[in-house]
Amino acid sequence: MTEDDPGPLIRLYGLTGGRTRPQGEAFDLVAIVATVRLPQETAVLNPEHHTILHVCRKPTPVADVAAGLGLPLNIIRILIGDLRREGLVSITPPKPANQSIDERTYRDVLHGIRRL
Repeated sequence: MTEDDPGPLIRLYGLTGGRTRPQGEAFDLVAIVATVRLPQETAVLNPEHHTILHVCRKPTPVADVAAGLGLPLNIIRILIGDLRREGLVSITPPKPANQSIDERTYRDVLHGIRRL
């Protein structure tokens, strides 16, 4: 990179319009994003928005969207927030894992550890 090359930060700033947080309700990196409809006017969205819509035709975790696009999580969260605001995607929080483990499982684990 030369002194005249501003690097990727300028591009990321442009993608988000200088925003550092997504608008609306917060969501985390394991939330599931799904495309619910496509935009009427495609010129309104940038290429990254269109790629997210394409990727999320199949419900996809936020972290996987970021990995697929090769962009930082925070940038992806802002772009997904834009799409949610436009009614183009749904964001579903992950279902909590069943935290109840029966006593037999604990006993089996304890016996396994003792055998070590």
